[in-house]
Amino acid sequence: MQSWGLTDPGNVRKQNQDAYRIEQLDRGALLCVVCDGMGGAKSGNIASTLAVEVFVEEVRRCWKPAMDTEKIDQMLRGAVKLANFTVYDQAAQFAEFDGMGTTLVAALVRGKKATVVNVGDSRAYGIDRSGIRQITKDHSLVQLMVDRGDLTPEVAKTYPGKNYITRAIGTEPMVMCDIFHRDVSRGDFLLLCSDGLSNLMDDQEILFEVVHGVNKQHCCKRLLNIAKNRGAPDNVTSVLVLI
Repeated sequence: MQSWGLTDPGNVRKQNQDAYRIEQLDRGALLCVVCDGMGGAKSGNIASTLAVEVFVEEVRRCWKPAMDTEKIDQMLRGAVKLANFTVYDQAAQFAEFDGMGTTLVAALVRGKKATVVNVGDSRAYGIDRSGIRQITKDHSLVQLMVDRGDLTPEVAKTYPGKNYITRAIGTEPMVMCDIFHRDVSRGDFLLLCSDGLSNLMDDQEILFEVVHGVNKQHCCKRLLNIAKNRGAPDNVTSVLVLI
């Protein structure tokens, strides 16, 4: 497996409140995580950085190469729970961190299996010979409206309040995460990103850059450049894994 990651403040914001990490758990297992913090200039970056660190270290502490799918799911849920508790506890203890939180999307890839976990609206995409598919489902107000049939996916892309999320790490004492399983093969890709990228590019544009870009190691940079050329009002983060 090969992996690359990049994060950038974008064109408007002075501070980058996104964070990511790529962690090799052992020779055959890779963990990637992206978090998009919220809570203002004083605390958004604290929430995302703290969540990444706690989540990754808890997975590393619990990881065993012989784990089956059920054990991996339990481990990831436990890591999300601990990250949530840690961010929530810090927000409760310090007034300057009040209200902070973060999204989280992570993928653990081992062999021909990928397990993806998410809270919020940072996304994971799977890309293979058949095309691109969004693996995760946004925990957001507009997604709820799409599910109810009140909005079409096309209208939802520019609907006011699009960035209002219904779940986040650290804003409540407990949080629910979603877990997805995907079969992967040699030559497939996984892309994790914050909404600073997904808000500015549609799926087919992402597919084109990942599949047809000459140098895969420069793909995250190309995606960032497209976002910046379109204004990049938010922080932009992407992690690309080539199976």
